[in-house]
Amino acid sequence: MSTVSSTGVIGLLQAFAQARPDALEVTHQFLAFARSGDDVFLRSRLGGHFTASCWLLSADGQRVLLTHHRKLGRWLQLGGHADGDPDLMAVALREAEEESGLGGLRIEPAIFDLDAHRIPARGPEPEHTHWDVRFVLHCAGSEDFQVSEESLALAWVPVAQVLDDPAMDPSLQRMARRWLGRI
Repeated sequence: MSTVSSTGVIGLLQAFAQARPDALEVTHQFLAFARSGDDVFLRSRLGGHFTASCWLLSADGQRVLLTHHRKLGRWLQLGGHADGDPDLMAVALREAEEESGLGGLRIEPAIFDLDAHRIPARGPEPEHTHWDVRFVLHCAGSEDFQVSEESLALAWVPVAQVLDDPAMDPSLQRMARRWLGRI
């Protein structure tokens, strides 16, 4: 099996650290993980691996597309496993297109958010960590999505509603705060 390079993600993480000094601790954790082995982009690394996801915004920047995740049963951002691809921006874009059916998406070429979270054991997969690198995507075309097999539902949700809804995942609320602070 060939190995993949973490050089690109390390550069993105270093740029994020410079842009976001308030997130130095989590950024240092991600950098340490990125440097911990050649298998950090592979699901076969059972303790944890990189994933990429997105804060997919409507053309007006006021709504975010969320998925009611089939396996986890929660409303989350779109995204998925790197599956050996060290280009996490490409992974986030690909996952967004696959999970929403949307085309014409534009990605911002910088990390928007970082979140390491535990995934519960399921079948033969042990509990493990998703080292999730998140990017902002903008919908530039039709906002008519298609629900994929990975979702129970998709919905355009006002960003302010994500922030105000106590049932929302705390990392979604953090991204909502961050986005609202930008616009």
